[in-house]
Amino acid sequence: MSPLPPTPDDIPATVKALGRLTVPEVKRRYAEVFGEPTRSNHKQHLVKRIVWRMQALREGGLSERARRRALELADDAEIRLSAPRRASAGFGSGTVVQAAFNAGRAASFPKPGSVIRREYKGRAVVVRVLLRGFGYEGDVFLSRTSPVRLDQT
Repeated sequence: MSPLPPTPDDIPATVKALGRLTVPEVKRRYAEVFGEPTRSNHKQHLVKRIVWRMQALREGGLSERARRRALELADDAEIRLSAPRRASAGFGSGTVVQAAFNAGRAASFPKPGSVIRREYKGRAVVVRVLLRGFGYEGDVFLSRTSPVRLDQT
């Protein structure tokens, strides 16, 4: 295994040196830097994590305030370490929304099945994005701003 500097003063050179290693060598380097093995075989991801960790060790990592905030956020979140197991009849009891690709919509446009929830004048407004229009309080509208219901056209 080629030697690497203990702290990456020259980030591009460190990334280049790690990039020349094989995946098993990068995994060994990861274990050296983090003190624990990894299950990942994604070389680019491991290289980025190694360089990040080396920089954090050199520069001191996160501040105490940032660590406390991260712990607060983690307490409120459900964290999955792996994908859910497949149920015998499929992917579980959830509803699967299937829609054809619509090349006529902008990429930033919400996908069919999305639910948009906003607070307006103290009231929750919930709109569901449909294949053709938007669902709001049982009615279907052509656009987000159009007052015309789909059944009136």
